[in-house]
Amino acid sequence: MNYRDRISREPGVCGGEPVIKGTRVTLRTLLASLSEGDSIEEILADYPTLTSEDVRAVIAFAADATREDLPAPQVASPAERVRCGPRLEKWER
Repeated sequence: MNYRDRISREPGVCGGEPVIKGTRVTLRTLLASLSEGDSIEEILADYPTLTSEDVRAVIAFAADATREDLPAPQVASPAERVRCGPRLEKWER
């Protein structure tokens, strides 16, 4: 999804925070709702001017932002790997 078609960032709108184009609904607000467990349907009920594609664009924006901000993980050596999951009991016997 090309979120750039649905998201804008302008200095005079909401202090320059990214918003859904044509609204003052910030991505921060929508991401907070999603992180609290709201469904897309609940968000659309709260913000009737939005579409499900708008909410998906917010998720795509956030996913893209994490790719830019997070360093690539380093591969742990076998000695450094943490044993977890169902194999733990098997390995520790």
